[in-house]
Amino acid sequence: MRILCKRPFSTLHGYVIATSLSIPGAIIITLLGGAIFGVFWGTLLVSFASSIGATLAFLVSRVLLRDWVQRKFGDYLRPLNKGIEKDGSFYLFSIRMVPLFPFFVVNLLMGLTAIRTTSFYLASQAGMLIGTVVYVNAGSELSQITSLSGLVSAPVLSSLVLLGVFPLIAKLILNGVQRNKALKRFEKPKRFDANVVVIGAGSAGLVASLITAGAKAKVILIEKHKMGGDCLNTGCVPSKAIIRSGRIMAYIRRAKEFGIDGAQGKIDFSAVMARVQGVIKTIEPHDSVERFTSLGVEVELGDAVIESPYSVKVNDRTITTRSIILATGARPFVPPIPGLNEIDYLTSDSVWSLDELPKRLLVVGGGPIGCELAQAFSNLGAEVTQVDMADRIMPREDEEVSEIVSKAFREQGIQLLTGHKLLKFGAGDSGDYMEADNNGETVRVEFDKVLLAIGRKANVEGFGLENLGLALTKQGTVEVNEYLQTSLPNIFACGDVAGPYQFTHMASFQAWFASLNAMLGGLWRSKTNYNVVPWATFTDPEVARVGLSETEAIERNIVYELTRYEMEHHDRSLADGEAHGFIKILTAPGKDKILGVTIVGHHARRGDWGVCFRHDPRNGPEENFGSDTYLSDSIGGEQICGQRLAQ
Repeated sequence: MRILCKRPFSTLHGYVIATSLSIPGAIIITLLGGAIFGVFWGTLLVSFASSIGATLAFLVSRVLLRDWVQRKFGDYLRPLNKGIEKDGSFYLFSIRMVPLFPFFVVNLLMGLTAIRTTSFYLASQAGMLIGTVVYVNAGSELSQITSLSGLVSAPVLSSLVLLGVFPLIAKLILNGVQRNKALKRFEKPKRFDANVVVIGAGSAGLVASLITAGAKAKVILIEKHKMGGDCLNTGCVPSKAIIRSGRIMAYIRRAKEFGIDGAQGKIDFSAVMARVQGVIKTIEPHDSVERFTSLGVEVELGDAVIESPYSVKVNDRTITTRSIILATGARPFVPPIPGLNEIDYLTSDSVWSLDELPKRLLVVGGGPIGCELAQAFSNLGAEVTQVDMADRIMPREDEEVSEIVSKAFREQGIQLLTGHKLLKFGAGDSGDYMEADNNGETVRVEFDKVLLAIGRKANVEGFGLENLGLALTKQGTVEVNEYLQTSLPNIFACGDVAGPYQFTHMASFQAWFASLNAMLGGLWRSKTNYNVVPWATFTDPEVARVGLSETEAIERNIVYELTRYEMEHHDRSLADGEAHGFIKILTAPGKDKILGVTIVGHHARRGDWGVCFRHDPRNGPEENFGSDTYLSDSIGGEQICGQRLAQ
């Protein structure tokens, strides 16, 4: 028989005091409230007491700490402040509904923000109500147990199960509220033509379509240009094909190093470019409409226009869909430099139309694309000048990496102009020219062709995003959360259009999560994980990296131990005549956890050095030649001597 309390308001006062003083244990007090007062009165008393106490703790935090904490820890609180500025009440309601943090911590943290007191109280009252009912009910049922058999009674077991599934229920409710709030201005169709519409048939769109079709969901893929996207037609495939031709010519020039006399070769540039197009044609069937249709993907060729989060128009057809995946990719960025539009410039998209090798080629940009193509054209016989505003090429890598690649470039005749700010382009008597500022001095470079490789701009225009009001980042990509949802929860984005990494393998990686989350419609969601992101630059020497660079570790104040091995001591590199570069591994102090790996050298992307490191902080690195444990291609997610890269 339940014990009735004669002084309920004394208990109420106690709850308020405990909450306002931020004393942990609210769950126990809530269970006791149910045991003493029953479900109705217990819920009523605990609900008001917890909200009043939370508001008092909130006010204490605001009065005593807010100004000082914001001055000292403003950077750490930026995500919280951003959420409050966007929609403070709903942000707090979400935290209360899904109790990821102890409530007393939420009270104190929210006092440090700019949310209004009345908003805090009302959002707390509403957000905690369902949880209060669940815990009060559990306390009420437990209080009625009079024997051991009561522990397995249906009401008690049901209340305990409800306690366990409450966070999931709360999350589903919250997801539904968020979804309805974002989509309430759009009319939902009574029937749908597809489960998912994917816009863009590049790496991200193709993978997303295959995953969706493989799950037997109805998917329609829309592409306005060529199947395969940038990777097949203007990116990975053609660039690696021309790099290979250039590398063969470079080896012919070096033939005497390997004991071969009289080796000769003549560049037939039109044949090189024909080979590039031939490689594309060979791979095309893998990404063709016919193949994807045979795999269960319906393909529409034409311009897509998103009319609402539920409908997409292509050609004369309007498709209703439950979810949309944006995989529209990116295009080369063309800077607003005076005179540029008056000359015939090239980009990584249009360079493949060349049928004659430029005698003088100017490459603008010192990133991976600029470096790869600059060296490839130099190997094929062009006089290459590479210019960049940064003080070194490959600025995302450690300085010593840039130095090794820069030295190799200069040795083969590439002129590097770093620290040069573009001023203008123009046409002169002896050809087109570029002028740049270098520490106050104007530098003029004449050229026959200029290749712009400054960066890539996400494709977000021309297919209806403007009318939907979809949120974009400062970088111009579509803003997505950890589930790759945009500001409209049934529209997802992956690949270059979403970022933050514009790599082909990252586009495919993101497509997996975007397609799963799009199909499940909020019932279950999977977070993307960017802890291990590999990339490689196909210069000679090649550069491959995964995890932190040493520069990044220093910038983030991450303590590390360094293990380094020079390739000039490596047997296989010496045998290949490629004994240059190094392997550098960052590990957590005193542990085997790998924070990052950088490899510079011949075939660095493959990492097949046959060298294994066992790091002993007391004795330094120990080399183990003859190991058959290799890094994988692109060094992504595989093992280094049995130690998995930092997850």
